[in-house]
Amino acid sequence: MRKLRWWIGGLLFASTVINYIDRQTLNVLGPYLKTEYHWNNQDFALVVVAFRAAYALGPTIAGRFLDRVGTRRGLSITVLWYSSAAMLTSLATGLRSLCVFRFLLGLGESANWPGATKAVGEWFPASERGLAVALFDSGSAVGAAVAPFLVLGMYRYFGGWRPVFILTGCLGFLWLIAWRTFYHAPETSTLETRPARRPSWSSILSLPQTWGIVLGKALTDPVWFFISDWFAIYLVSKGVKLEQGILAFWIPFIAADLGNFAGGGISSWLITRGWSVLNARKAVILVGGIGMTLLIPTVFTSNVLLLAGLFAVTTFCYAAWSTMDIVLPSDLYPSTAVATVSGLSATGAGIGTIASTLVIGYVSDHYSFAPILIVASLIPLLATALIFLLVRKGTNT
Repeated sequence: MRKLRWWIGGLLFASTVINYIDRQTLNVLGPYLKTEYHWNNQDFALVVVAFRAAYALGPTIAGRFLDRVGTRRGLSITVLWYSSAAMLTSLATGLRSLCVFRFLLGLGESANWPGATKAVGEWFPASERGLAVALFDSGSAVGAAVAPFLVLGMYRYFGGWRPVFILTGCLGFLWLIAWRTFYHAPETSTLETRPARRPSWSSILSLPQTWGIVLGKALTDPVWFFISDWFAIYLVSKGVKLEQGILAFWIPFIAADLGNFAGGGISSWLITRGWSVLNARKAVILVGGIGMTLLIPTVFTSNVLLLAGLFAVTTFCYAAWSTMDIVLPSDLYPSTAVATVSGLSATGAGIGTIASTLVIGYVSDHYSFAPILIVASLIPLLATALIFLLVRKGTNT
């Protein structure tokens, strides 16, 4: 098959879309479940935390597992896991059982990014990896956008929430058929020879570039989740009615999708122009880190269009920055360590996001959003500095 690697990239994009549809199913159905079981917001928060905790813990375990068993088998098992967990959610009878099923879903879904990054490293040359990562990573925005229409349509058709979890969970099984058909180990197709030996934990953690990648993701992902989780609340705090700001609400997320492809495309273009792989990635990271400082002016305006524009620039720059951080493990490490490092990075992001969420809730209640926005603008500069200081050379450069 011609351009097989891009077909594989399409499958990775599809897995990310399905991943987000499965996780968003509960978020869309949350109001109906709260009414049926008489939950308050604190009860529902426990369900959210159950998923987030597993999603923070899972990537490190999943990454090492994927490097041990291989991409084809590893993603097959993890997609089978989280699709089954999504379907089993239909059996939930209350808060505790729902928390258990969401924890299981988070464990399985946490393998998606380490596995997809590993697949990109195996199939794509360095000049194309940025675009390939942008392709599969953009599935998160697409899945989040599709889920409300799909889930609510099925809920209204069936008149209940249990069939919805079953049907959205089935999507992973359909994907699994295509994955097992198309994806095979690319030893005879890759452009570079990969060492078969899997590096130890101690050797990976002793490398400064590992900590640059992990800390960079841990510091920048909370900026994205602050915007995705709190943007509507922030608009209301500025006196904007949600009915008036609904268009503004979508603009930053569209910008994030564009940022994924801009970051991947620019770094690939620089590589074809003779830049080294690492310098091309760092150039995008530098511009992205500086661009995220535009959150600061949002403190001083209540104009909804200006707010949306400033947040859009920030999410665009974040997405370009994040795409580079995601692709770095495949640039710097042998294939047998890519998923491990990617998993560590995702765990760092999960821990940073949980901590920042707690801080945001406290500071916004007791003070205002202003100090949060200022810190969120400056933190990416620290993350960028760590990338430049710690990520200098890897085993593949």
